[in-house]
Amino acid sequence: MYSPLVAGATRGAGRGIAVQLGAVGATVYVTGRTTGTQRSEMNRPETIEETAALVDEAGGHGIPVRVDHLVPSEVCALVARIRRDHGCLHVLVNDIWGAEIEWGKSVWESSLDTGLHTLRLAVDTHAITSHYALPLLIEQPGGLVVEVTDGTGEYNAATYRVSFFYDLAKASVNRMAFALAHELKPHGATAVSLTPGWLRSEAMLDAYGVTEANWRDAIARAPHFAISESPAFVGRAVAALAQDPKVARWNGQSLSSGQLAQVYGFTDLDGSRPDAWRYVPEVQDAGLPADVTGYR
Repeated sequence: MYSPLVAGATRGAGRGIAVQLGAVGATVYVTGRTTGTQRSEMNRPETIEETAALVDEAGGHGIPVRVDHLVPSEVCALVARIRRDHGCLHVLVNDIWGAEIEWGKSVWESSLDTGLHTLRLAVDTHAITSHYALPLLIEQPGGLVVEVTDGTGEYNAATYRVSFFYDLAKASVNRMAFALAHELKPHGATAVSLTPGWLRSEAMLDAYGVTEANWRDAIARAPHFAISESPAFVGRAVAALAQDPKVARWNGQSLSSGQLAQVYGFTDLDGSRPDAWRYVPEVQDAGLPADVTGYR
């Protein structure tokens, strides 16, 4: 049975990934800083216990562990627990984020404290978690590391993303997957970076005043929201990678949920296959009217 760790599974893509790994029968360690009794600085209501319960409902077994992935001792203790309880780690998903975003600000306009904290939450957490988790993962061949980011390597290389610190953070995660692929290959393990498209996270739905059930109502306000996808879509992408005996063919690559849906045949909850990272440059960035025909 798969024994994955989804680091940063409280909400959003991390929750979607954990649940879909549960749907293929995995025992999933779900980590984050928000529990039923303690919230992170994000001050959101979602908890790791809720995520674990959703994993159980999907058919797997969710194990919630409160971890601050900026604290090495907490990550070390987490990996020791996985080793003690399961003896192996098949999949590591680094989806840790939890950072405040300053939109459209140059490096000199940004709050330095906020910007540097963003980098710590987006980059240091991934490095710390990989440092402690990968020795266990490589003890058996076939392991998989998924670095979750925003934007493909190709798109981010040519496009300024939000602000100096956000741009740097997301590009760094793509590069981490490239570096890990080099280091893991001799051990028979694979590393990729993976981006969802326009994600209908809990926070995004709240921002538009809609739910997953009526999300299309937000299209009137933001027409390009028509290309958006649920967290289950990127979750199914990770589940497909985790079950692929030839997953090494992707080693070091920057992937998207829409791209992998075309390869593996999975769909979003509504049966569609939104391909946001084709749509965004070809339609949205090109200034064309919103039209998802041929893109989902």
